[in-house]
Amino acid sequence: MQLQGVFAPATTPFDSGTGELDITGFCRNMKFLLSTPLAGIVLFGSTGEGVLIEEGERARLLEITRDLMDEMLDGRLLLAGTGAESTRATIHLSRSAAEAGADAVLVQPPGYFRSLMTPAALEAHFTAVADGSPVPIVLYQVPVPFRSVELGLPLIAKLSRHPNIIGVKDSTGDAAALAELVRTCSEGFSVLVGTAAALYEGLKAGASGGILGVAAFAPAPCCEIYRLRRAGADAEAKDLQAVVAPLHKAVVAGFSVPGVKAALDILGLTGGPPRPPLTPLGPADRAAVAAALSGY
Repeated sequence: MQLQGVFAPATTPFDSGTGELDITGFCRNMKFLLSTPLAGIVLFGSTGEGVLIEEGERARLLEITRDLMDEMLDGRLLLAGTGAESTRATIHLSRSAAEAGADAVLVQPPGYFRSLMTPAALEAHFTAVADGSPVPIVLYQVPVPFRSVELGLPLIAKLSRHPNIIGVKDSTGDAAALAELVRTCSEGFSVLVGTAAALYEGLKAGASGGILGVAAFAPAPCCEIYRLRRAGADAEAKDLQAVVAPLHKAVVAGFSVPGVKAALDILGLTGGPPRPPLTPLGPADRAAVAAALSGY
């Protein structure tokens, strides 16, 4: 399996009154995302509030998304975040995701016992997950504000040799680090940009695509940067990057999940409230998101 192109980390809409899944809103957002040239969808990542989603909810949303994607018969990929604090739980979630229709799983490192997560412990964890998962796994270098454990380059390079570990989402935004990952990891291992602010530079450094928070509400320009870069139209890609980067900084980096959900609401899609303990944006911050979107 090759991971190429732009993937959207979809949000998880909730009913503002009950807190239950908003299935109608979810389907509406998914149809919008699938109307664009995305390479695939990621459920239950950071943008999808994955650590706050219950197991039964995961299965339901995966099955809905799989059915919608299968109707289109276009071969796009469905990824699911399955990282948990124990190796056992991560394997269980990965198997459940595969049964519900995921093509691959995105796995962040366990972080509660941070000081004990040595490279050897992390290598054993990811190796066991890869051995136990029926679908390929993608390593997740979590964004700095949420990161408790870092996956070092030597560890990623070593894990890239496992036949069921096919890529890494790197959210550092560091093009030099991405280039070093591309150079060091095994042939065929996919390095994905994890921040839209670094998409063009990451692709230039050799990344094969990206999983981008901005793509949850503005997928088209992200996909176009990828297309232009692949076509060798670097000047045009760089110009479009200058439009996408401020969206990332103002919405995704500025306000995280509540900002992305506010952006969806402002654009006429379904954002809604985040799941507590996360809180929605106040009026001033929502106005800042609206101002950022006005130039898009």
